[in-house]
Amino acid sequence: MKDEQSNQSLMDLAYIDIKNKILNLTYPPGTALTESGLAKELKSSRMPIRMAIRRLENEGLLIAGYRKKIRVKEVTRKDVLEIYQLRSLLEKNALKMIFDSDKTWEYSHRLEGKVVNMRAAQNDLYDWEVADTEMHKELVSIFQNDRINRIYENNQNELIRIGLISGKSSAHIKEVNARLVEFIESIRNKKFELAMSILKEDHLDAGLEMALDKITLE
Repeated sequence: MKDEQSNQSLMDLAYIDIKNKILNLTYPPGTALTESGLAKELKSSRMPIRMAIRRLENEGLLIAGYRKKIRVKEVTRKDVLEIYQLRSLLEKNALKMIFDSDKTWEYSHRLEGKVVNMRAAQNDLYDWEVADTEMHKELVSIFQNDRINRIYENNQNELIRIGLISGKSSAHIKEVNARLVEFIESIRNKKFELAMSILKEDHLDAGLEMALDKITLE
């Protein structure tokens, strides 16, 4: 029993470490990995590493091939298009639901807290991308749907990588942060058209365009 608990605990640590390195591009898309190499790097036995790899495979971040060859999943233009299509469907409808259910005051404050975190992280692209995904997850929380939350969680993992590959400039990040203040105010003041315009132009359209400009793999 103790061995099982120990393996589970070590697996959790390995999972978090490997996942973070995938998301922050320490292991870029396409990187070849091995159980033995990861075990040596993380100073762990192979069993927790194997369990962590299986979990990351299920999340779509790792791909196991022939003879236990493992690689970090590539990010393709098809991935980008599908992810942004999903984002558009969910986030536009989430914003509409916030207005239709008269929860603009509540959500303006909930989203404002996430925007504060984004502003605090604006000098570190990885931290900013993570904070940005948390803001968008807060937006879709209006659905109160666990299935959507799980789908969105995996979607957000890919968005962090896509955001880093896109290489947003410091000036762009500051501009987005400034516009988010306007986004929050438009929700608080029940200005639906303005809020939708900022969401669509600054986050959905601009994000898609920047990603497709950098990601060429079909």
